[in-house]
This record gives sequence, C-alpha cells and structure tokens, in this order.
Amino acid sequence: MSLHNLGRVHFLGLAGVGVSAVARLMLAAGVPISGTDAKELPVLDEFRAAGVPVRVGYSAENIRSLETEVGERISTVIASSVATAGNPEYDAAADAGVRVLHRSEGLAACMSDKQAIAVAGTHGKTTTSSMTAAMLDGVGYDPSFAIGANVAGFGTNARLGAGDWFVAEADESDGSLLNYTPQISVVTNVEPDHLDHYGTAEAVEQVFIDFTERIESSGTLVLCLDDVGARALLQKVHEPLTARGVRIITYGTVLDADLRLSQVVPENFRQQGVLSLRSDGPEAQTSTMKLQVPGLHNALNATAAVAVGVAAGLDLKECADAIGRFSGSSRRFELRGEHHGIAVYDDYAHHPTEVAAVLSGARSATEGRVHAIFQPHLFSRTRDFAADFGSALNAADTSIVLDIYPAREKPIVGVTAELLGHRVLSRSDAAATVATAAQPGDIILTIGAGDVTHLAPAILTALRETQR
Repeated sequence: MSLHNLGRVHFLGLAGVGVSAVARLMLAAGVPISGTDAKELPVLDEFRAAGVPVRVGYSAENIRSLETEVGERISTVIASSVATAGNPEYDAAADAGVRVLHRSEGLAACMSDKQAIAVAGTHGKTTTSSMTAAMLDGVGYDPSFAIGANVAGFGTNARLGAGDWFVAEADESDGSLLNYTPQISVVTNVEPDHLDHYGTAEAVEQVFIDFTERIESSGTLVLCLDDVGARALLQKVHEPLTARGVRIITYGTVLDADLRLSQVVPENFRQQGVLSLRSDGPEAQTSTMKLQVPGLHNALNATAAVAVGVAAGLDLKECADAIGRFSGSSRRFELRGEHHGIAVYDDYAHHPTEVAAVLSGARSATEGRVHAIFQPHLFSRTRDFAADFGSALNAADTSIVLDIYPAREKPIVGVTAELLGHRVLSRSDAAATVATAAQPGDIILTIGAGDVTHLAPAILTALRETQR
C-alpha cells in the first residue's frame, strides 16, 4: 500500500512516539491528516500549529465531528498498539467501514517508494537507526527516517528526505516488524524479551527468522556476530538467504566478522576504534572511527551503521568519518544537567543487558563513581528478569530501585520492585540519596522506560541543595 491511496488519514494515539513519526511523514508528504490522543501533550501543539485538526479524549463522535470540520470523509485510521478494539474511536471507525491500519502498516506505506533500511534487535535499535540516518545524511544522501526517539542534529524522530533511502526502527515488541520489506535489514542482537506477547524465547527467535525472510532478494542482512542469539540466528537463516541472493555482512569485535571493530579506546565521553572490512584483495580495508558517545555497545551500534553504509555502496572511511559527527539520541545516555562536577544522565534501558551496557558505558566515561536510579518497566518483565536486573545493577556504586512502572499491565501478585534485591525508595528519597552520595567527577543515571525520565530536575535541585 502506498501513500497515494490512503485518502484522508486519522491517527489514534497521535502523541505517541511511533504514531507521531508516521503522522509527521504523511503530513510532509501532503497527506491530509487529523488525530486524537487520550490526553493533552506538548507534541499535539506541533500538529495544531501545522493546521492539523486534533482531539483530546477518545470518543465515537470524533470521527463524525472531524469529517464535518474538514468537509471530507476519513478514509483511513492508523492506530497505535494500545488503541485497539474496545477503544470507542477505533470501534466507530471499524463499524463505519473505515480502513483501520496499525502504526507499522502506516509506516510501511511511507516507505513504499523508498529503499528501506529496517533496524531490528532486542537492544540498540534506536541508537543504531539514529546513527544510520545521521551517517547517510552526513554523506549527502538526505535520507528519510522514522525512529523511536528524537535524533540529535535533526531535532525530530521522523523526516521525509529527498533521497532514496528510508531508515526505520523495526519494533519486535508486538511482531509489527514483519510489516516491512526492506532492502537492508539489521539485527543487532536476539534475546528473550516481551515475553508477555511471545510467551517463549523460541517464539522471539522465530520472529527474527521471519524478519530476515522479508528482505528483498537483492538485499542485505547486517548482523552482529558478538551476540550469541544473533549468531545462532545466522546459522538458521544463512542457507535460505544466500540461496535467494541475499548478501550477508557480519560485524563485531570477533575475528570472523566481515566488518571487525578493534582497538577500542575510551576517552571521557568519547571513544575511538579501528574498523577492518574483509575484501577480495590481499588486505582488508581499514579506517579509524571516532565517536562522541561512550560505551562498547555504542561502538558496536556505530559499526552496524557503517556496515549499512557499506551495503549501500559507500566507502568505509567516508562512513566512519560521517558517523563520528553523531552526538546522540533522546534518552540514550542523554545529559540532563550538571552541578558541581556531577553529571546527571538519563537512559531508556529497560532490559538487563541494556542496563549492564549503560552502566559499563558510564564506567568508561568517568574515573568517578556511578550512581543508578532504576525503574523496572512492566510487572511481567520484572518477574521474568528480576535476578538479571539485580546482577546488572551491582555494577553501580549506588543502586536504587523505584516502584514498577506498570505501563499497559495490571499488577501481578507477588511481583514488586523488592525482587531485584536493591534498595527500593520513593522518587524524592531516591533523588536526595544520590545527591548526598555523589561527589565531583561522579555520574548519576536515571534508567528505565517509564516516567523515571522526569526525575532529573529533582536530582539537580537536590544537588544544588547538598553540593554547595
């Protein structure tokens, strides 16, 4: 399906990061749109300023009132993963015979006239897709993109560019990554997660197998060999992919990677490494890669982005130079403020592997101590990974856990933040505790996918009161 046959489009969950990205793209493409969200949020003002009719609060009457307001019938409704059957506006549209699409199907329509790059994996999707978009932009390709966070340098999470390439973060949480047919697919890693949706680790692996089957026959799979799950995936898909002409480029720090990262040297909040690309000639191509973001996980994400550039026909050094200008994504080791030599960072990490990676990155960025405030996300994820979260948090000098952020879930009996085995404090007590413990040169991290991101101002206030 393409943008040209959607007609007027109405969005449910307009303020959400995924839906708003699709709405921005369609608006830029000249598609007439409107939207509803459950509550008033700042992003809605952006759409209002662009002349988009917006409603706050779902109602069966919204579809009819909007059609009266604009004098045109709504042909398509695009809904977020939480605006489903039972939502009065969703049901009203379905009952009226309006075409109803999931957000990912709307994104697929936006990509229909482009060469798609779909970035998937349990961790690192947002950063890797952000780096890829920034790299392609840096070499003059003017890519389109839709990413789960605002990208530094662009100030937005979605843009319709004039170039041929479209970079999309492919979400595996609900299986919607299978709605894309990419020219280039990236798999950063494969681990059990979202078990509330999949049920088993085997089902998680299967969705990634199915994802690789969506690659166009002339396309490329970019995959990380450092990750055990991704390597196991490759063993299962290598033969069927190569049989239909799909190129495979592996990356990582391991010796058998096609694009190998080595000699990684951290320096405060920056780092550099050497990239070596296997070639048909007597020697591998090499290039130094300098990054403005810390952590081996980010160096691997950057290597993935460079591998995409190679798959797109770019020069290795040109890609490495362009990726060096990337300065970060929203909520990915994002600096929120500093006082008296103590830096406060925020990160979206919500899986044990991600928590371990961000704490390791913080360690590499400072000679001081690392203080972590972690908010578990979802009761089911806390139940499934409590011990692993506890182990990951042991890497911090100070570790505090907030109550579980429920998101879409109802409480599960016996599942509480105490399962992690670390101190559980209220938000105000957590801010005061880390502010008292921190010294110049230290890093304070707020970590999690919930509203812990809003704690940074309170921490900075507490620092000003205690660090005089």
